[in-house]
Amino acid sequence: MESLVTLFSSTLGQYISKEVVIFIISMIPILELRGGLLAASLLQVPITTAIPICIIGNIIPIPFILLFIKKIFKWLKPVPVLGKIIEKLENRAKGKSKALENGEFVGLMLFVGIPLPGTGAWTGSLIAALLEMDFKKAIVAELCGIAIATVIMSIVSYGLLGALL
Repeated sequence: MESLVTLFSSTLGQYISKEVVIFIISMIPILELRGGLLAASLLQVPITTAIPICIIGNIIPIPFILLFIKKIFKWLKPVPVLGKIIEKLENRAKGKSKALENGEFVGLMLFVGIPLPGTGAWTGSLIAALLEMDFKKAIVAELCGIAIATVIMSIVSYGLLGALL
């Protein structure tokens, strides 16, 4: 992930401000808020500036994924190459959703909040949509998860990484 963050930071940083770079990184699947805060610390953006930018960037895609992903998947499935990719995404999300079925809210919140590979708001939104979780419940769970991820990644990016730099 760090190499992707460095690539985006160095490439985009030539053309746009540091704040816009971390905002864009926070919106990208896989990188999300975790990558945004890491990029912010590498670009030496103050934490008080970085946190709100990264949170907003990470939140923006959530309602769109929750509301439209099933319709988009249905529309794209007949396309041969895309149909296979969508099927893999759905199977992956369904596999991860088994842990969330009993305690949907807490499970989704922790899934989004604990910064591990394959977790985060994008995948959490996909899982919530496939489980047909209540929209408001899913949004609140993901916002709580983003808050947890923000605390963890702020400590990692600005605490530990900051001490090394």
